Amino acid sequence: MTSVLGFLVTLLLLVPPFWKLWSRTGHSGLWSLLMLIPLVNIIMPFWLAFKRWPSEESGVGIVERFE
Repeated sequence: MTSVLGFLVTLLLLVPPFWKLWSRTGHSGLWSLLMLIPLVNIIMPFWLAFKRWPSEESGVGIVERFE
């Protein structure tokens, strides 16, 4: 019973924020389910952090967004 509870807590803590991040990058939010796989959940945030984001592709820079 406790392992099921631990899985549900992990599911609730990891999936929603990463679902939002993947959606913002133009990908399906289903990619966030990969966060439930050991070792993949360490690699995926790094890949997400260093990939090209839609704002970079459209040419909008950080200076332009805050002016």
